[in-house]
Amino acid sequence: MPTPIAPPQPALIHFADPAPAASEDRPAPERALGPPPRRLTAERYSAEDGALSIGEWTCEPGAWRIAFHAGRHEFFQVLSGRLRLIDDAGHARDFGPGDACVIPAGFKGVFEVLETVTKRYVMVDRA
Repeated sequence: MPTPIAPPQPALIHFADPAPAASEDRPAPERALGPPPRRLTAERYSAEDGALSIGEWTCEPGAWRIAFHAGRHEFFQVLSGRLRLIDDAGHARDFGPGDACVIPAGFKGVFEVLETVTKRYVMVDRA
């Protein structure tokens, strides 16, 4: 009886390895508070048909409204730069290098980049 061939083991993702090419976007004009800033996302890992996304994100200064739906959660850690999150009640929190945060599902408010920021993120997006 032939020995079954095991499927290849997935490769580890090491963030010291070169990042994949980043995709560029900007907040939608109707959400932007001022000129929509340029954002670069280098996704390093995606699974579950895109419901899980892990990577690095860089954005120039600017601000826009965000509204996470009931299935979207994000963890991030700031690598460089500064940002501010302001909830709809007006409570603001600033984040700089080394700071980490969870944006919970259902969060609504303003995302403001104070100094060009780079962060690592984990996004879980369920319907």
